[in-house]
Amino acid sequence: MEILSSEKPSAARERILQTAQTLFYRDGIRATGVDRIIAEASVTKTTFYRHFKSKNNLIIAYLERRDKNLLSSLSQSLVENGGDVGAIILTFKEWFESDSFRGCAFLNSVGEVGEIMPEVIEMTQRHKQGIADMLETVLPETDNRPEVAMTLAMAIDGATVRAQYDQDSKPAVQFLETIVRSVVGS
Repeated sequence: MEILSSEKPSAARERILQTAQTLFYRDGIRATGVDRIIAEASVTKTTFYRHFKSKNNLIIAYLERRDKNLLSSLSQSLVENGGDVGAIILTFKEWFESDSFRGCAFLNSVGEVGEIMPEVIEMTQRHKQGIADMLETVLPETDNRPEVAMTLAMAIDGATVRAQYDQDSKPAVQFLETIVRSVVGS
């Protein structure tokens, strides 16, 4: 019999999610087992499974949270960096140079579990559309603004992968800057 904790279940759920977010992003989804998450979140198996029926449910919750947090952070960073086309380059440069940078969590997740979890692919598609929509807000008004935003979102994906495998942000930022200036014409 499990001894009931005075801790609210939402606090335990939050610790599980926070632990999963750190471990999944840093070490990878497949490399991170449920037992490790349970141990590092300081919860019991019963508590874990009360909040998440399976690791797959936790993966979905992780990506939902990541999507919300990243889009909010992206929006804030674009505004703080000037709210224009140049803000795109500065925003992603800052991310690529951050100590915690390990590429795109969504692209990494698709590569790891997309084949067995099609919902991860669907979530990634929605996330990438959200980024394109966000980019559209800083682009000059033109008839093809949605297409330009999607083109830039794809260029950002390429720059993100480049920064990840080079382990150096400079080539990726130069690549991204060239594409942004070429596509937007500034």
